[in-house]
Amino acid sequence: MSSIHPDESMARRVAGFEPGAQPPPRRNKTVGGGKDDGTLIEDPGKRAPLVLGDRSFSEITDIVCGYAEAPMPRPWLVAFTIFSSVAALGTGMILYLLITGVGVWGLNNQVGWAWDITNFVFWIGIGHAGTLISAVLCLLKQNWRTAVNRSAEAMTIFAVVCAGIFPGIHVGRVWFAWYLAPVPNSNGVWPNFRSPLLWDVFAVSTYATVSVLFWYMGMIPDIATLRDRAKLRLHHNVSRPFALPMPIGNGLILPFAPRPDMIRAYIYGFMSLGWRFSSRHWHRYEKAYLMLAGIATPLVLSVHSIVSFDFATSILPGWHTTIFPPYFVAGAVFGGFAMVLLLMIPLRACLPNFSDILTLRHLENMSKILLLTGTMVGFAYSMEFFIAWYSGNVYELELFVNTRVRPDRAPYWWAYWTMISCNVISPQLFWFRRCRQNPMIIWMVALAVTVGMWFERFVIIVTSLHRAFLPGEWHMFFPTWVDILTFVGSCGIFMTLFLLFLKFLPVFALAEVKVVMPQSSPHEHH
Repeated sequence: MSSIHPDESMARRVAGFEPGAQPPPRRNKTVGGGKDDGTLIEDPGKRAPLVLGDRSFSEITDIVCGYAEAPMPRPWLVAFTIFSSVAALGTGMILYLLITGVGVWGLNNQVGWAWDITNFVFWIGIGHAGTLISAVLCLLKQNWRTAVNRSAEAMTIFAVVCAGIFPGIHVGRVWFAWYLAPVPNSNGVWPNFRSPLLWDVFAVSTYATVSVLFWYMGMIPDIATLRDRAKLRLHHNVSRPFALPMPIGNGLILPFAPRPDMIRAYIYGFMSLGWRFSSRHWHRYEKAYLMLAGIATPLVLSVHSIVSFDFATSILPGWHTTIFPPYFVAGAVFGGFAMVLLLMIPLRACLPNFSDILTLRHLENMSKILLLTGTMVGFAYSMEFFIAWYSGNVYELELFVNTRVRPDRAPYWWAYWTMISCNVISPQLFWFRRCRQNPMIIWMVALAVTVGMWFERFVIIVTSLHRAFLPGEWHMFFPTWVDILTFVGSCGIFMTLFLLFLKFLPVFALAEVKVVMPQSSPHEHH
């Protein structure tokens, strides 16, 4: 359906004549002194609610669409200003690198990979939670995924965008990066298909393509809802004029500018691809969504396994081990879930009615996954030492003991023990029910895990390279200000994209949230 002639009957059912109007918040029944929102039911005979407040379908539509239609609160404007400035700083650092050369980094002849590849592996790992939540949990019929899948999918796209920056600028001459593609050229330069570095190109590009398709296709019904709401407000002449956000006041009204709903109707109309909410559309949508989930599920295992081959196929001590593929996959899911919690918990506290859809049950389930994957990562850390000892390789054992663990001999011991403290020790708090049901503790553990997963990649890359077989080739790596600001800038790019997603696209999947509500069950009122 075009944006000019929306389906009137459906538009009336999803219409909000006041753009961005939120239903009044409802006081949810609490249990246990107000720390339980009613979703932490331990009785297996009772099903915990996944949406609170006894909301109707129309109220859920108003809540979710209201985040995209209403002017964002002042904290959003402050955060967007800060993170977009940081993103601009990172872009400036990349331009400075291209103009000056990779000598502005702290790399040397021995440590040829450092912050650049550390950041690449870190961001690729962050992007794994979206595919796991959307694809794997969808195939496993886990209904609690509906509150976080859309945001996690968005984080996947934005993390892959940040990850793609670093291999491109790492090659030095960015204008020759097209040699990575198997394109015939007059120089006869052809990529080495036996190299895992080339496998990375195909794996990450495939992962990005499938993730974008999965994310965008899931949003089509919700974008059509935003389209119809905007069109109906224009039809009834209740659309607001365009107002330029100002630091003080409600904004500067521009009478000659097109109304926001007019822009929404055309843009969302184009993006909704003629969606009309017909049964035929829903049938094809659900079939295609299930097929994409089946295609995306192997990517959860394959992409980070191929990234680990960058290290595991070498003969360097610390890298040459067969445990890396499952180790990297578990670490990617671990870090990805931590990032989802790190961003969603503040939104739950700041945005109105957000806690009705993202409940304590969702946070507890994700905390349990953090505990599981954190234990798997801790097991992988211990197995590295066991393999080094059992193999009888003195160089391998020397690397783990004297370049990572012992403070009196290892110059990077602080990075290793930061990794252990954040990734192994901090998630153990979730063995206690009160800790995994407390949003503040969950957020602090998620922050620690995010920091620890960056240090994990730093430890794997730098400590394995800075000491070669000959002591005369030993070199330390010290990051320069360009190294640091480039990584900080990538964080700004990630957060800027995520804030724009919050403003212009639906944060929750409307149809999936409504399916898990009691009203959708035909047996609810019998």
